[in-house]
Amino acid sequence: MTAQPSGAPLRVVVCDDQDLIRAGFVTIIDAQPDLVVVGEATNGIDAVKLVERERPDVVVMDIRMPLLDGIEATRRIAGPDAEIAARVLVVTTFSLDSLVYDALRAGASGFLLKDARPAELTAAIRTVAAGESLLDPAVTRALIGRYGERLRPSESDSTTFDALTARERDVLVLLADGQSNAEIAAQLVISHETVKTYVSRILMKLGVRDRVQAVVLAHRAGLASR
Repeated sequence: MTAQPSGAPLRVVVCDDQDLIRAGFVTIIDAQPDLVVVGEATNGIDAVKLVERERPDVVVMDIRMPLLDGIEATRRIAGPDAEIAARVLVVTTFSLDSLVYDALRAGASGFLLKDARPAELTAAIRTVAAGESLLDPAVTRALIGRYGERLRPSESDSTTFDALTARERDVLVLLADGQSNAEIAAQLVISHETVKTYVSRILMKLGVRDRVQAVVLAHRAGLASR
């Protein structure tokens, strides 16, 4: 992803096959001085083509779309083999939809419910664009708690975590439990900036792009405390 020029609005692509919802997202996003919609798509194939052409900062992605669903579109846009490497914010109507979990594993940087308030949508876009990823603590605990049980630790997963210090593992466990940076800081009695530093080191050592991927990897290794 190319660096965002200072002061330039964040470029957003909206992908949803429901006209009313897509139009609502576009209206909300374009009303913000620091955000601009640079394209819309109604199916996954067009979404991938649009992202390739526009190179947006964030893609707001629906899951259930015709021709190519949001999961496969996300994998092509933000997965480990993606050339574009755009950040994807998945939107869904149901917080425990197993497809959301699959989308996170496909490379999405976070997810948001479609009944979220407009301010939550715009804040989520900014959060994802900043590389911090959006993991709503309550929904994440329920989502990964429900579907994480089908994951099994492997020898390679265990080896991956050997590079982490004891404190980094503590932070990762709390991340995997769905806690926010502020909650982690309070529990470990450290500053918010220190938490961000730990998270950055964890991502680097695990070789993942964002905290969503780190959380999924932690659950694969059985590191979550609950």
